Amino acid sequence: MSEEVKTELLVPEDVYLTSGVHIGTQQKSADMKEFIFKVRSDGLYVLDVKQTDNRIRAAAKFLSRYQADKILVVSARQYGQKPVRMFSKTVGAMSFEDRLIPGCLTNPKLPQFIEPDVILVTDPAADQQAVAEALNIGIPIVALCDANNETRNVDIVVPTNNKGRRALACVYWLLTREVLKARGQIGRDEDYKLTIDDFEASL
Repeated sequence: MSEEVKTELLVPEDVYLTSGVHIGTQQKSADMKEFIFKVRSDGLYVLDVKQTDNRIRAAAKFLSRYQADKILVVSARQYGQKPVRMFSKTVGAMSFEDRLIPGCLTNPKLPQFIEPDVILVTDPAADQQAVAEALNIGIPIVALCDANNETRNVDIVVPTNNKGRRALACVYWLLTREVLKARGQIGRDEDYKLTIDDFEASL
């Protein structure tokens, strides 16, 4: 436990805070209780960025074990589409930036049929079709989960605001960097030239 305290965050804490990564929703699910830091006076649940940071590391390590072109990243949410595109382009993964066409993972007769080994979803509620099909074929699910998400089908939860433009850009930007580092494609953070702005959806 003590070494966890000493671990520096992947980015200065204010990068998380100014990106709004910690700003949850006004509802919380029982599943997400452990990731909630406090509730604000306006009723918004605030997520614990230290846990977000830990989970980004865990998710990146986990994803880096898979062949890049066997990772599928999905976002039905508009603000998640550009971050997903940037992540998949930089890492070499497959992506669906919109609603997943039903049967994409389960019906080999579909022209869009793909066979990923792992799936990363931006919001398990908005991306429920992708989650259902991943469960159906038995592949692991990594998901960005907000305070109100249910996580029972998720293998690795990354607690974060999964609705905000800047928050999604920040988390996908970090995930991309950490996957590249875990794979040895970049040695240090300084070698990573992309910025959060590169991942942020335009209004």
